[in-house]
Amino acid sequence: MPKILVIRFSSIGDIVLTTPVLRCIKEQVGDASIHYLTRRPYVSLLQANPHIDQIHAFDDDLEDTLRRLRKEQFDFVVDLHHNLRTWRVKRSLKRPGASFHKLNIAKWLMVRFKWNRLPDEHIVQRYIRAASGLGVIDDGKGLEHFIPPDTNDQRVLLPDTYRNGFIALVIGAQHATKKLPLQKLQELLDKLSVYRTGVVIIGGPEDASEAEALCTNRQQVFSMCGISSLQESALLIKHAVVVITHDTGMMHIAAALKKQVISVWGNTIPEFGMYPYFGNHKTLYEQREAGLVIENVSLSCRPCSKIGFEACPKGHFRCMTDLNMEAIARKAGELNATANQ
Repeated sequence: MPKILVIRFSSIGDIVLTTPVLRCIKEQVGDASIHYLTRRPYVSLLQANPHIDQIHAFDDDLEDTLRRLRKEQFDFVVDLHHNLRTWRVKRSLKRPGASFHKLNIAKWLMVRFKWNRLPDEHIVQRYIRAASGLGVIDDGKGLEHFIPPDTNDQRVLLPDTYRNGFIALVIGAQHATKKLPLQKLQELLDKLSVYRTGVVIIGGPEDASEAEALCTNRQQVFSMCGISSLQESALLIKHAVVVITHDTGMMHIAAALKKQVISVWGNTIPEFGMYPYFGNHKTLYEQREAGLVIENVSLSCRPCSKIGFEACPKGHFRCMTDLNMEAIARKAGELNATANQ
């Protein structure tokens, strides 16, 4: 029985993006035992995944974890994080393995000079290639996210009318330049009100005050920010008809749950390979053609970063402020109406 260690320390979206690798190894490598190394705050994302045999969690100090890992005698290490700390893990274990290609130079060229040397592929495909030494190939089934069966269904806190479906609006993001500003979110909700569909705002405790402002004087908008846990939020997304989201971890959870996703892009671009991934279905081209990718493609300054900033370097933030909220609301309304036919 080959024993395989998969490494991805963080964060929410990146860990969800590793799930096709786990499934493909489990289904294509006979009797494989899969171990997963991650930071402790992200264990809840993986606990219900049936493809993982054991999770190894660590805090800031890796030493105790490394001692335990050395005893496992892994046959192969799949490094899906590829930084100095994962190099330290592989060096300590002294086992065969491979790392995924981060494309740092190509991304730098795109950010600095707008020279597009990026491959036309999703990061998932690069993740799977790191496991190709095991004979693994992409099965084309897309992402997976497993919600523990004992997760509280927070729909009991919503009005009864929401039981027939709602639009989930994910308002958070790791960096400010990946988020619609408050006034644009307010405009979006006003446009959505025409379609008379309930909206549930999804986010963390850090988004609660903004969500409260969005709910003010809006009867069809309900905030779960700071109320729902990560998995409870995932369960809400599972029951949503449409998910409107920034480039964030919840976007990938929504794709893993096979939802209709409208992704909104600011200073980053889908070409970095982190757009909603549905395997052999809904390629980036198809998502754009369907109006599911919302971005300002007319700016010469975009992308200004491969990750994000706390403020627009140019001061105008046109990558978000110029976006058409009517187009987003119209697409969400169309998808909701189609689902309810």
